[in-house]
Amino acid sequence: MSQNSHPELLYQIALTMVPAIGPVTARKLIEKIGSARGIFKEKSEILQKIHGIGPRMAQSFNTSDLLMQAEKELEFLRKHRISALYYKDPGYPERLKECADGPILLYARGDEGLNPSRSISVVGTRQASNYGKELCRAIVLGLCAHLEDLVIVSGLAFGIDVIAHRAALEGGIPTVAVLGHGLSTIYPHAHRETARRISQQGALVTDFHSGMGPERNNFLRRNRIIAGMADATLVVESAAAGGSLITANMANSYDRDVLAVPGRTIDQRSRGCNNLIRNQVAALVESAEDVLHHLNWKSDTPQEARTLSPNNIFTREEMKLLELIQQFHPVGPGDLSIHSGLPIHVVLSLLTEMELKQWIAVEPGNLYQPRICLA
Repeated sequence: MSQNSHPELLYQIALTMVPAIGPVTARKLIEKIGSARGIFKEKSEILQKIHGIGPRMAQSFNTSDLLMQAEKELEFLRKHRISALYYKDPGYPERLKECADGPILLYARGDEGLNPSRSISVVGTRQASNYGKELCRAIVLGLCAHLEDLVIVSGLAFGIDVIAHRAALEGGIPTVAVLGHGLSTIYPHAHRETARRISQQGALVTDFHSGMGPERNNFLRRNRIIAGMADATLVVESAAAGGSLITANMANSYDRDVLAVPGRTIDQRSRGCNNLIRNQVAALVESAEDVLHHLNWKSDTPQEARTLSPNNIFTREEMKLLELIQQFHPVGPGDLSIHSGLPIHVVLSLLTEMELKQWIAVEPGNLYQPRICLA
């Protein structure tokens, strides 16, 4: 294939492979020259006159190796039916276009959820507590119940990330996983099945070419995409430093809303969230309703019509307790244990989880009321 017959996409891919050329510089070059192909065709003397482009960088475009690498990448995309979205393309995420350091090229497997009317990123620690996991799931499922056109964005990591993705899948809405590596692999491997489901009910996206593995620095770089693809970023459990806080600060720099779930002052996994709230970087939220209120999102479903199907997300034990609470409310754990035949320690554990999921509410005297209606 001669260079004159190369499609523009080939040059766009090659541009992302040029050493020392990041998205900000790449955009500057494209705006000055007109296209990625034009950059490779332009004389180096002209390129180095552009502010920030020196002789060495200008010479880096005069190599056939980059185009050979780009040809291999293009073949990989065709073989695996992966989309390459250029930042000027209609299908490219509109919210990322607003970010000066957004990637000029985004690879995607799956095409749902890239341009929703509402989008929220959910991030947090990999070492999430049971409290954090349950609260994350409850908030995402609550948002699913309220909003019809919503996408959950996260990073497919252990802990809060994968809980958020799975809750979105469970709630029947698209979810987008932003990867810190190319689409030739999935990391962590334990989440391959979740990734497969995401590609069918959302998208897997990355700005790394297929040859790039899951290197440590990549995950910091991908955080800007997680922040940039959403209207707001929600942090559920974070240590005093780490990737979640980087994502939150990036979202703040993009003038996007930042939300955080507070935690105990003695819990190291909550120090980051508490600091975000203390420093007025993030708004305090404890429920899906708090998220809606802060973002001024109106529920698509009237409160009186929020009826959940018994076969939707309840276990048999949860169903039994919910039916009893609806029948006898307000009712205490002891009576629930007697009527259900479940040991008291099992009842107490289930009640705690159901309260976190906002299916029930506790009143003074440790008495429980239903917050949802069974169909």
